[in-house]
Amino acid sequence: MFDSKQQPLVLAKRSIWGMFFRQTQSRILLLYVTLMVLFTGLTIPLYRYLVVAQVTQRVRKHLNEAHDIFHQAYDDWERQPNQTLEDLETFADDFLVNQLPEDDNFFIFIIGEDLYRSNPPQLLQPMRPGSDLYEQWLDVTHYKQGKWETDDPESGNVLYKAEPLIVDGDQFGVIVIAHAAAGEQNEALASVYTFMLIESGVMLFSFLLAWYLTGRLLKPIRELAITARRINETDLTQRLSSQGSGELADLAKTFNAMMDRLQDRFNNQRRFINNAGHELRTPITIVQGHLELMGNDPKEQEETTELVIDELDRMSRLVNDMITLARSEHPGFLQYEMIDLKQFAQQILTKAQALAERDWHLNLDCSGSMFGDRQRLTGALLNLLRNAVQHTPPTGTIELGCQQTLTQVIFWVKDNGAGIAPEDQIRIFDRFSRVDRHHTDGSGLGLAIVKAFTKAHRGKIDLISQPGVGSTFRMTLPLSPQNSTVV
Repeated sequence: MFDSKQQPLVLAKRSIWGMFFRQTQSRILLLYVTLMVLFTGLTIPLYRYLVVAQVTQRVRKHLNEAHDIFHQAYDDWERQPNQTLEDLETFADDFLVNQLPEDDNFFIFIIGEDLYRSNPPQLLQPMRPGSDLYEQWLDVTHYKQGKWETDDPESGNVLYKAEPLIVDGDQFGVIVIAHAAAGEQNEALASVYTFMLIESGVMLFSFLLAWYLTGRLLKPIRELAITARRINETDLTQRLSSQGSGELADLAKTFNAMMDRLQDRFNNQRRFINNAGHELRTPITIVQGHLELMGNDPKEQEETTELVIDELDRMSRLVNDMITLARSEHPGFLQYEMIDLKQFAQQILTKAQALAERDWHLNLDCSGSMFGDRQRLTGALLNLLRNAVQHTPPTGTIELGCQQTLTQVIFWVKDNGAGIAPEDQIRIFDRFSRVDRHHTDGSGLGLAIVKAFTKAHRGKIDLISQPGVGSTFRMTLPLSPQNSTVV
């Protein structure tokens, strides 16, 4: 039966192994180990085959050299006339005495059916008289070479060359040049064994090195996971170290850039919510206070009603502006159509002239068309013109201009009003930003909406202003979404 006391230990072991195999570092190492073992398993047999092939080639070379030495001496002897069996034995004696065979090489003279003499004199078991190989040599009647496979560890496989000894047309015996391959085979196997030991050491070292280097390479990913777990709505300051180069360093830089954008967006959202709460709290407080103090006097009730309606209208405009800003960041916000620039600018000026009495001017250097959202662009330019009206005296001058290039169109609104201080120009396009609260009853979202509409068109907006001289707001827009790079 299964011991319940062992269950936590078993689960802990499974959890440890499961955590180990879930790590990317472990999976990369296992893949590396698998490939190394696979290729090493293929390399060792190939190495053994090549070593044995080289040994066999070297043995055959030695046999050929020994065979050539024998034939040179035998041909010289055979050219002498009236050779007899006794002369053949004398030749064999003289030849063997003068030879120093290579290691594991044998010169064997068989005369009749008997072993006459050999060098070295002590033959290995597979070559001795009575063996199957020896019986094959006795049947040799023409040149023959072959390989005799044995299980004898002392001799191993025997490679040989055998040919008959013929004198005056009669065969008197057989000369055999043989080689026992056990020595070379053992050397080859020792070489393979040494190679396996070296390869095992190299593999072990490479595994440890791969584990260490993989850990170093994957360090940014682990830091990414740790940093991501630390991030919450109250702490967006966590960043990764982006030292080095390569994909992982690029990943760290990309993550940090993403966090910078996220933190900036979160801070903007928090400021927006705080400002929106403050802006909405004021009219709500005014409405609530007047309703609480409203008496039964019809005139007082009428005045309170008008004030409440005015504050509710201001709240409605504020909410609508906030919704517009939120929607401007969504895809599909713009409804594109072809806009005739000259006609469009003239229509904008006509609408602006209804805002107030000013010295209005129209400066047109555009005659083509652009692809954009007519309604959003109209709202942006009217916001700029309304802002100019609020900051210029009744005798002031306001200019609406349009200039076209090959890929862009530039709209500008220029006034000779009070201008904007340098410290205010930095935050002029921020939400709920007001330069002069005494001369405007707006929500502070007008210029933020202009910037949002311009950004939605993939353009940019600039401000050039000097206190006491006036201001110029300039919108630079691409003629079409394809030409979306604005310089």
